[in-house]
Amino acid sequence: MDARPRRSLEGSAPAVADERDRPADGVLLLDKPAGLTSHDVVEAVRRSLGGAKTGHAGTLDPFATGLLLVLVGRATKAQRRLMSLRKRYEVLAALGARSSTGDTEGEITHTGREPPDPPELPTGEILQRPPRHSAVKVSGQRAYARARRGESFETPERRVTVYRFEQLWRGQRSAAEGCGRAAFLIECGSGTYVRSLIADLGDAYCLELRRTAIGPFDVRDAVAPPPPGARWSEPPLIALESALAIASSPRKPPH
Repeated sequence: MDARPRRSLEGSAPAVADERDRPADGVLLLDKPAGLTSHDVVEAVRRSLGGAKTGHAGTLDPFATGLLLVLVGRATKAQRRLMSLRKRYEVLAALGARSSTGDTEGEITHTGREPPDPPELPTGEILQRPPRHSAVKVSGQRAYARARRGESFETPERRVTVYRFEQLWRGQRSAAEGCGRAAFLIECGSGTYVRSLIADLGDAYCLELRRTAIGPFDVRDAVAPPPPGARWSEPPLIALESALAIASSPRKPPH
């Protein structure tokens, strides 16, 4: 989920296309690169389609990569349904250090302490406290804005569901890097902060975060977002009815 304020894309939106030129309603499977917010990607799609109504079904942090479902036209009304699907992530974590934001963009403090191996990985319904650098609202204000002002506050806990949490491998601490590394596979429900799952292991933070699946939709079927300012004449839309049917189908096993 996004933890940073959105930035605007440069340039003005193209003229609104004729209704006959508008794409059909549907869902786009996009592979978000690092460095862009989810809003950046949605805005690029909107402009490329001549101002079509757009949205997305689950935010990714700017530093994260992977699958983003972009909704076009009537598909925006199915946002809640698609957002409720399980998400699957692959995470590369640094061990023996902490980050003020839970990722590479924060202030890093090396502790030299690492989580036990194997670590205790919680699954099921758990109470989770979102990061201070997150988009959740605290007293009507975004948490990241208050954190950047140096305010003292605590984000409220909430219940989230973790269906799968596995350590895939673990490396030795490197003298050059000053910390160890480990890779994790996480499958969780909507609203779960993966950065918090990693930070809660103790003295760990996310180096890389990639979303590989949302329900039965897989990042291997995704395409790159359109370049800013480019016209997308034939977007690979999945028709809304087909997308909802796919979303209701049995989940594919992890790859």
